[in-house]
Amino acid sequence: MTVAIGLTALATGCGVSGDDEVTLRLVAADYGDSAANTTKKYWDDLVSSYEADHPGVEIDVTVYSWNDVDRKVKEMVDAGNPPDMAQIGAYSDYAAAGRLYPASEVLSIPTQADFVSQFVRAGEVDGQQYGIPFAASTRLLFYNKALFQQAGITKPPTTREELAEDAAALKADGVKYPFALPLGPEEAQAETMQWLLAGDGGYTDTVGSYSIDSAQNIDTFTWLKDELVGKDLTGPVAPGKLNRAAAFAAFADGQVGMVNGHPSLMKMAAKKGVKFGMVPLPGTEGPSRSVMGVTDWMTAFRKNGHRDEVGDFLDYVYNDKNVLAFSREYDLLPVTTSASAAMSASPQDKDLEPFLEQLPLSELYPVGKTSWPAVSADIKKRIGSAVTPGGSPAGVLRQLQTAATAAQAAE
Repeated sequence: MTVAIGLTALATGCGVSGDDEVTLRLVAADYGDSAANTTKKYWDDLVSSYEADHPGVEIDVTVYSWNDVDRKVKEMVDAGNPPDMAQIGAYSDYAAAGRLYPASEVLSIPTQADFVSQFVRAGEVDGQQYGIPFAASTRLLFYNKALFQQAGITKPPTTREELAEDAAALKADGVKYPFALPLGPEEAQAETMQWLLAGDGGYTDTVGSYSIDSAQNIDTFTWLKDELVGKDLTGPVAPGKLNRAAAFAAFADGQVGMVNGHPSLMKMAAKKGVKFGMVPLPGTEGPSRSVMGVTDWMTAFRKNGHRDEVGDFLDYVYNDKNVLAFSREYDLLPVTTSASAAMSASPQDKDLEPFLEQLPLSELYPVGKTSWPAVSADIKKRIGSAVTPGGSPAGVLRQLQTAATAAQAAE
């Protein structure tokens, strides 16, 4: 789905007029799960309030689904027509190509200093911050309490063997998706990373080189193939065809026993009356010691200039009021320390506390590597085939490793 909106707004604080009028283009991702809560509405309200005090610059905001937004921006860049700002999933390849303003050239010092420190580090290429964090989340295992009770399961799993046993009990009780395993192209890189971390592996080793085909990772995906997918415990849709949005929707409809989820799933499930619990993803011998954290990125492209106008608007985007409004609307975690502190202290945000507690210790994608966008795209394309009946987890992971090593060498 593509939602496009043209909104009039913004400039510098003093406003501009006549020949000085500027048009800024912002491309953003849609965090909503339906037309009723599309992120179009968030940007509509934000820009409308901004333009009341900052006339003179026209802002065209286009909102794309997460399935499309990164590709759409790449097409614009490749065509020589990048937007002024893009809120997307990766930034490092554009930074390495010299296409982005550093954060220090567009943001005020107070705004830049307020970001959570791990996001600042993750946003750096060669020691310079180019990726501006926009929204964050961590992941937990969600389970349907009613389905667990009906299947005779008395407590959530703490190891992956217990998870498989619980999934088998759910299947025997007629649950459509005992464990929903979304390895479809929407967000396969996230589901994959969660399982790799729970299996004491990950995308990179201790020195930052790709280690996709490590022994731990091969063991993890062999287990997924043999113990979950191979025993028909992941539902009627093949994992490689199941997207995260569809898995979440099925959980909210009461059709899923367990699924890995981020905070927005809480609201979706609660709206449908699903009683759920949340625990860390089970690992080989107990709850996973490592947790995946994710942040999405705002970027400011150099080509069209307008540095001052872009910076003035982004300072407004990142004030506490707007950061909290976005985080609360979409059940995501703030990327600024001041908004995080406000959320931690607020009774209305108590449901997010388990995710907020995980954030400081979470591991992020290797987004600072300029090869990561290509590696991530390759994972989305290939990883689902690793768990098919005729698939080879070791073979697929080695293919991914070979391509990642070559991409890293070209950085």
